[in-house]
Amino acid sequence: LAYTFQIYFDFSGYSDMAIGLGLMLGFRFAPNFDQPYRARGVTDFWRRWHLSLSTWLRDYLYIPLGGNRAGGARTYVNLMLTMLLGGLWHGANWTFIAWGAYQAFWLVVERAIGARPPKHGISGAVAMAATFLITMGGWVFFRAPSMDAALNYFGCLAGFGSAAPILELGPIHLAAFLVAAVVTWGLPTTQALAARLPTWWVALLQPAFIAALLQLHRADHVPFLYYQF
Repeated sequence: LAYTFQIYFDFSGYSDMAIGLGLMLGFRFAPNFDQPYRARGVTDFWRRWHLSLSTWLRDYLYIPLGGNRAGGARTYVNLMLTMLLGGLWHGANWTFIAWGAYQAFWLVVERAIGARPPKHGISGAVAMAATFLITMGGWVFFRAPSMDAALNYFGCLAGFGSAAPILELGPIHLAAFLVAAVVTWGLPTTQALAARLPTWWVALLQPAFIAALLQLHRADHVPFLYYQF
């Protein structure tokens, strides 16, 4: 759960920084995220997550391979190849290939059963929660240094396997989880929020921004996850 929030805010945050810096220089970049953890299905997730990559994969891999024009079985093969190559794009490691295969599996399942994401009510909330859990499972492969480590981590989650490092949660971590949840599910997108905030709200947020900078400055190591890809 911690890594699920970390990778989203890391990547979405620096994408927002790029968009903001571009605006300062007169360039308009398209948003790269559209509230992906509100997705109600894995297909819906990939319409919201890392839009520059998912659009590229669609336009330059999935469609040239034939997309969904060649029938069911070939569509599944095209989905699998596209996501395997998407995983390999992140690095030459079996964990990234496994992550791509994991995503492809759920995409194929959704297409095979003809799933359509419910938009409202209890069914929508259940679909969102299920998609979020599926996404967290995929991040285990994405984060693990090796397949053995990933499988051992799943074993520890199930109550067996060798001991894994324990994340000791303090008040600052619990507060961060709460803030992350509010931002993820309780607020509009960054661009929409920035467009509607009055000036006095922006001024009010500056102390929080400065406090965040001080917290980062105090830390011994501030990882930037996507520098490695």
